[in-house]
Amino acid sequence: MSDQRNHIIKTAGELFFRLGIRSVSIDDICHELGMSKKTFYVYFASKDELIEQMLQANLAYIDGKMEELLLVKDFRQIVKLFLKRQETEKNDVRRVPQLVYDLKKYYPRQFAEFQEGCLEMQQRYLEQYLEMGVSQGLVRADLNIKITAFLFAGLHSAAIRDFEELEAHNHNMHQLGYTTMDILVRGILSEEGLKLYTSTI
Repeated sequence: MSDQRNHIIKTAGELFFRLGIRSVSIDDICHELGMSKKTFYVYFASKDELIEQMLQANLAYIDGKMEELLLVKDFRQIVKLFLKRQETEKNDVRRVPQLVYDLKKYYPRQFAEFQEGCLEMQQRYLEQYLEMGVSQGLVRADLNIKITAFLFAGLHSAAIRDFEELEAHNHNMHQLGYTTMDILVRGILSEEGLKLYTSTI
């Protein structure tokens, strides 16, 4: 992918995160870039294509963040970092209600594909995190790792899909992420792991 194409995706993404997708036109993006529409269409055939590429870029960003946690090699630190990210993460499409709303309403196919990609990715990384936790004696050895990863990823995905219900009760995406993670962690930990967890939160 060319540098110019990446630059367009990055700039458009910043506008979408700030203003939502529906309210940002190709004209707005071109104005922000100082680019003509003719040049824009050299790189993208439509706004739909740009949305798809922006979501692919965000999926790659999320993948990179989850990969970073594997490099930590310490399950306790992974849990701490994961919980912290529920409060501080701002660059994940799923953390921006207006974006989720616009995607669901106006770009349902692209959003469904993005959700499917996130679901598969979460399951894959969760399995690796849990295996690490078992090997370090902090996660229950009798845990069915594949089913646990499947259930957690599915719960998280469904809650994001129906985020309007959360907002109707004055909750937000950050609270969703933290609470879901807290429930998972308490259910998977060994006795030793639970003692460490409850003493540090």
